Amino acid sequence: MAKEFSRIDEALREFIGEQAMFFVATAPSEGGRINLSPKGYRDTFAVLDDHTVAYLDLFGSGVETIAHLRDNGRITLMFCSFTRNSRILRLFGTGRVVRPDDAEFDSVRTHFAELHPSIRAAIIVDVDRIADACGYTVPYYQLVDERPVLDAYHSKQPDEKYTQQIADRNRHSIDGLPALDPDHPLPSSIDS
Repeated sequence: MAKEFSRIDEALREFIGEQAMFFVATAPSEGGRINLSPKGYRDTFAVLDDHTVAYLDLFGSGVETIAHLRDNGRITLMFCSFTRNSRILRLFGTGRVVRPDDAEFDSVRTHFAELHPSIRAAIIVDVDRIADACGYTVPYYQLVDERPVLDAYHSKQPDEKYTQQIADRNRHSIDGLPALDPDHPLPSSIDS
């Protein structure tokens, strides 16, 4: 049933590309809340190489993933098939944050077909464990379409709104961990 893989090969890339959404899980080092977030828009995820993936982190309701990555770097990504071919794929690794004002962002953005009006950062994950599971209990769902609501909302917002959001709601996680600082660039890697 379950299998572990040594790399993200072509078959795994194809499976990842077929999924309309994925899930991101992070947790603080001590105490605090575990974060589990669904992510959509197929064009916000990219496989960079056999052990590295990235996704565009769009402005939304919270900043838990960034705060947890700053704290310890641990991250798990999960892809779940809702079609007749049942499968769950998990990518375990260490993540880091690359903000649009970081020099590295220009090279990262080339991996994405379309950019969205609300990009807070790119999350780069160095994958150290790749494993699948059967997903036999996951129900069948049929995709109707991607939900365009977030892009539609953000395309109407002035740039100053994002600056204010970083200064206010995105400064700390719900547990008080530092996340985005409007006065200081976010470190793009976690110190060991």
